[in-house]
Amino acid sequence: MRRTAAVLTVLLCALPVLAGCGDDNEAPPASSDSPTAINIEFSGGSVTPKGKRVEVKAGEPVQLVVKADEPGELHVHSTPEKELPYSEGTTTLTLKIDQPGVVDVESHDLDVIVVQLEVS
Repeated sequence: MRRTAAVLTVLLCALPVLAGCGDDNEAPPASSDSPTAINIEFSGGSVTPKGKRVEVKAGEPVQLVVKADEPGELHVHSTPEKELPYSEGTTTLTLKIDQPGVVDVESHDLDVIVVQLEVS
């Protein structure tokens, strides 16, 4: 009986780790300890993701982790609007959106919405 209880305890503790698999561009769940991170990749004149919607909390930090083959700029269509330059290589950009709603993060160079932040 003790052995069965010990095995069940180990399996239940491992469940959250095993459930953590997913898309590399998927943001981890927001918590009060760490910001929501969104991976963005610019390569060969295209970007990933394209228009993906990500839920974030108003007033909590959001990190845009940009991996790019050349420098550029992201435009955040919030109030007030923000222009976030990034370098070639990997750049981490942190922002906070205070007002609820949907905020587009766009590349004007590519004329594409990279991600939509659904702020609640």
